[in-house]
Amino acid sequence: MLKFQSFVLVLTSFILGFSEFIIVGILNNIATDFHISVATVGLLVTIFAIIYAIATPLVSMSVGHHRLYWSYLVLMLIFAASNLLTALANNYFLLIAGRILTAVVSGTLVSVSITFVSFLAPLTKRAGIVAWIFSGFSIASVFGVPMGTWLSNYTSWRYVFIIISILAVITLLLAMFCLPYDLRQQHVNSFFKQLSIFLDHQIQLGILLPLLNLAGIYVFYTYLRPIFSQGMGFNNNALTFLLFVYGFMSLVGNLYSGRIAANHGLKTMPIVFLVQFMLLGSLSFAISNRILGLTVVMLLGVSMYLLNSPSAMFYLKVAEEKYPQSLVLASSFNSIFANFGIALGSGIGSLLYVKTGLAGIGPGGAIFAFLAMLVNFWLNQLRKRQKLQKKTAG
Repeated sequence: MLKFQSFVLVLTSFILGFSEFIIVGILNNIATDFHISVATVGLLVTIFAIIYAIATPLVSMSVGHHRLYWSYLVLMLIFAASNLLTALANNYFLLIAGRILTAVVSGTLVSVSITFVSFLAPLTKRAGIVAWIFSGFSIASVFGVPMGTWLSNYTSWRYVFIIISILAVITLLLAMFCLPYDLRQQHVNSFFKQLSIFLDHQIQLGILLPLLNLAGIYVFYTYLRPIFSQGMGFNNNALTFLLFVYGFMSLVGNLYSGRIAANHGLKTMPIVFLVQFMLLGSLSFAISNRILGLTVVMLLGVSMYLLNSPSAMFYLKVAEEKYPQSLVLASSFNSIFANFGIALGSGIGSLLYVKTGLAGIGPGGAIFAFLAMLVNFWLNQLRKRQKLQKKTAG
């Protein structure tokens, strides 16, 4: 049963990732349909991420001690309806409304899925299953975004969101029959007591990592299509294949993040951020050569989600040990602060694209990767010091 339950939770993240990431592949099609600029459509990424990041902690805390089962079903139903609204939008403002409603529920769906894992899976299997849940987003990049882009190019981008709605309903029906009915986190006497986890110094540093990681990546990822077409000169026929390869590379990184989490965890990540810094710093001149440019972009794809499982397991461990009333909220930290990073990165990426074209995108992202490396090193030192103090006191 655990395998089928895990499949449903991974399918959930796939659909969420499909809905979130497809905008990158269909920017031009939406811009043409609504007679607006590509940069204006690019702001949908920023708006989605901001709403996602703000709404997720509020909705996650609202789950409280309610059954995870019913929380999941209600959120998935809203998600299906919001994507249908996006598909039927006849003006840009309705399109924004559909994306906002999708963003409101997406983050909490991720956190509820991860919370299910903490109850259902033995400790030895948690990191692997959490890695697969995050890999659902990468699978969406591998298969969903390229296929959605192809469908959008040859029919209409609206069909993509109709398909997402249908998949959401199918997933909801599967979840009804396989997820346990009576699970819930520890009883919460006060809605705001869940926020006490933010007073933890380790958490304060830890939540900066997904923010800085995705800020650096999304400075360039938001404009991945122009990088391939304008920067490297690939045509539309090649774009689908290149998006597929990029998604596959991010999937490899996502799955490997489970291995990192099961072994050295966050201790390994400063090295990853250093490599990411070097890759982003070299992007501007690398894209002038197709082979070099593709190598840099694909390696960035691998690095994109290496943080996912180590950070998620770190948040869960701190919550289980000190803040059990905040388990669902802690499960949402990766999604919340990653999307703050997406909003920041895509916003700065849009500004750099307008002001400098593709030239400023790589260096802009590199700054965030360097900051992530410094914060990660600081956190590792703090954890080492607190562990030593605890051992001495014991």
